[in-house]
Amino acid sequence: MKEVMAVIRMNKINDTKRALNEAGISSFTATGRVQGRGKGMVDYNILHGAEEGAPEAIDQLGEGPRLVPKRLITVVVSDEWVEKTVATIIKTNQTGSSGDGKIFVLPILEATRVRTGETAEGPSGGNVLDSSGGLE
Repeated sequence: MKEVMAVIRMNKINDTKRALNEAGISSFTATGRVQGRGKGMVDYNILHGAEEGAPEAIDQLGEGPRLVPKRLITVVVSDEWVEKTVATIIKTNQTGSSGDGKIFVLPILEATRVRTGETAEGPSGGNVLDSSGGLE
């Protein structure tokens, strides 16, 4: 089993949820909002506001790094579904511009269904992962 963790643009969350579902990946977790930054040194919203001449945005521009709001999606899938999951997220979120996001793939040693207490280990996730690759 693997966890696919993706940090994506705020405005791409609905498209990503839809694309994952259409790809057969029906189970995932999405957070409301996270903040972070890559190599960029400014919040894009502030930069756009400054470009439009908004005084409050111009006042906030500085030399230091700024945190940019993003969304975080986590998907636990069997090893066989990792490539399809990553490809779907890339296809949906790739604009070719800085800030498209990052995807991390991490090993999951065990998964337990709370409702039944059923536990699965190993690459397939046993019966705890459904056939779509997500948690039931």
